[in-house]
Amino acid sequence: MLNQEFKVPASLTKTSWVLIALGVIGLIYGVSGMMGGDDLAKTQFWATIMHNSIFYLLISVASIFILTATSLAQGAWIVAFRRIPEAIAANVWVFAIIVGVLLLSFVWTNNTHIYSWLDPNFNPKDNPLNGLKNFFLSKGFFTFWTVAVLLLWSLFGIKMRQLSIRQDSEPKGSTKTYWKNFNVSAGFALVFALSLASTIPWLWIMSIDSHWFSTMFSWYNFASSFVSGMSMIMLWILFLKRKGYMGHVLEEHVHDVGKFMFAFSIFWTYLWFSQYMLIWYANIPEETVYFQIRQNGPYKFFYYLNFILNFVAPILILMPRPNKRNYFVVSLVAIIIIFGHWIDFFQMIMPGTVQEHWEKPLVMGLLITCGFAGLLMQLVSRTLTKAPLTPQNHPFLKETIIHIS
Repeated sequence: MLNQEFKVPASLTKTSWVLIALGVIGLIYGVSGMMGGDDLAKTQFWATIMHNSIFYLLISVASIFILTATSLAQGAWIVAFRRIPEAIAANVWVFAIIVGVLLLSFVWTNNTHIYSWLDPNFNPKDNPLNGLKNFFLSKGFFTFWTVAVLLLWSLFGIKMRQLSIRQDSEPKGSTKTYWKNFNVSAGFALVFALSLASTIPWLWIMSIDSHWFSTMFSWYNFASSFVSGMSMIMLWILFLKRKGYMGHVLEEHVHDVGKFMFAFSIFWTYLWFSQYMLIWYANIPEETVYFQIRQNGPYKFFYYLNFILNFVAPILILMPRPNKRNYFVVSLVAIIIIFGHWIDFFQMIMPGTVQEHWEKPLVMGLLITCGFAGLLMQLVSRTLTKAPLTPQNHPFLKETIIHIS
């Protein structure tokens, strides 16, 4: 008899609280630096909070996309561990509130150290070429679209979880809730296309360097958040299996998640190279300036570390088939990928905000990311206790049990 009732282990609770305590220490460290009123210290603190909150929000939203994609594709392989991305998705609203309050405070307090476009003289209105840009990068549009997207992400994450639990109490063979979830997934696909796959990375991150733009930037952010989100799901799968849960999850399921980690590491690298190569080849000053500080300036170390952690390590380690079925190996690679893309977001945000002064944000960020990780562990573990770990009446339950990769 499979154990379907998850009880939060004392070790997990203790670990999460230790991580949260480290995060609080990071916050105290940052706030103490702000007390002197130095603009640089304030920018370093807010940029660090921005970096971590956006990173954790986007990798949590990746779980909603994973549920959406597999629902629309009618994939059975994910059903065995579907409750994990559901638990993550159901808590997107927590990170959405943090990000929403943070970003709107930047905008409505005219924090030009984060967003230089808040300066009224940044884009002269009498220049006809700046008309659309001034509309897009405006307090009104930024506020409306940020609030709308955060609200929709949160509602879809909660709704998918509710529908899954509702299906548990339906008669066996009933597909009413299944098809309702299918329709909800279709709705989120549209929202996702208009947000994380396009406008949101432009507004929140690319507008930090508002005179620079890339048409591949949103897909680049999507790939980074997706592979990190899939890696986070992998860690939860293996943790639960180690604790005696998830008996339906076999090596074949772990192998499939490992294949996604491998494939999307390559996809991220394709986007990384394509964005860089086109800008390098054109050699236009207003485009190359973005890479100048990152590749040749004070962020040079992170620039190459980013490539090693997010491409070289995953492709070399996960290429052999046995490695994608080895629990220790895939756990290690999942940690490397998450940390690697945390570095990726670090070097996307810091050069345009704190310029060459990255040392303090790095130390502060490492502490604060522990706090966010601990918060995520607390939220997801508590959500997992509220329903069976395997959907009870899902139409594809039998298929996922006999799944062969």
